[in-house]
Amino acid sequence: MDFLESKYLYLGLLIFSISYPLAQSFEWRIKLYKKWKPLFFGTAVMMLVFIPWDIWFTDYGVWWFRDDYISGFKIFLLPIEEWLFFFIVPYACIFIYEVLNYYVKRDIFLKLSRYVFVILGLILLVLAALYISSLYTSVTFGLTGIAVLILAWLNPKWIGRFLFMYLVSWLPFLLVNGALTGNFTQAPVVNYNSSEIIGLRVTTIPIEDSVYNLLMLLIVVSVYEWQKKSLSVS
Repeated sequence: MDFLESKYLYLGLLIFSISYPLAQSFEWRIKLYKKWKPLFFGTAVMMLVFIPWDIWFTDYGVWWFRDDYISGFKIFLLPIEEWLFFFIVPYACIFIYEVLNYYVKRDIFLKLSRYVFVILGLILLVLAALYISSLYTSVTFGLTGIAVLILAWLNPKWIGRFLFMYLVSWLPFLLVNGALTGNFTQAPVVNYNSSEIIGLRVTTIPIEDSVYNLLMLLIVVSVYEWQKKSLSVS
C-alpha cells in the first residue's frame, strides 16, 4: 500500500484510532465526556509505569522506531507519536468498554473471568521464567502475570466486563498494531530485537504486544473504575 509509505503513518494511525471514539464521546447514551476525569487519571497512572518502561526498552534496544514512518520529533528518545499512543489507545478502549457496558446488559463473563485470569496468570509466570533471557518476554509476562493474579484475587465486580472489552479490542488491536509492525508497509514502524522476544507472532505482531496491551488496559480500567466510584460518576 504505497499511500501508507509516509513519515506521518504512525500519526495517521493514531488520528484514525481516536476519531470515532472522540466524536462519539458526546453521544447522549454513552456520555463518555462526563467520565473524562477518571479516564485521564487512569491514563496518567498507567503512563507513570509505561513511559519509563518504553524509554528503558528503547534505550536498551529491545525495540526501535523507523524514521521513515514518524514525524521526527522526540521526547526522551520516544517519538511524539509514541507518547500520544499511550493516551489514544486507552481512550479508544475505554470507549469500547463503555459501549459494551451500555448495549450488552448481561455480564457474559461474570462467572468465567476469574478462572480465566488465574490460569492466564500462572501460564504467564511460567513463560516469564522459561524465557528469562528475553527481556521483553520476561518483564511483560512476569508483570502481567502478577497483575492478573491480583485481579483474580480481588475479583472486582467489573472483572467480566474487562475481559469482554479486552477480547473485543483484539479487532482494532490486530488492525493498528498490525500496521505498526509492518503488516501493510514495506517495513515496520516498530522494530523488535529478535533476541528479546519469543518469536511467536500473530500476523506481524509479537505475542508479547498483546500481553503488554493487557497490562496497560488493566491499569487504566482499574484506576478508572476506582475513580468513577469515588467520584460517583455513572
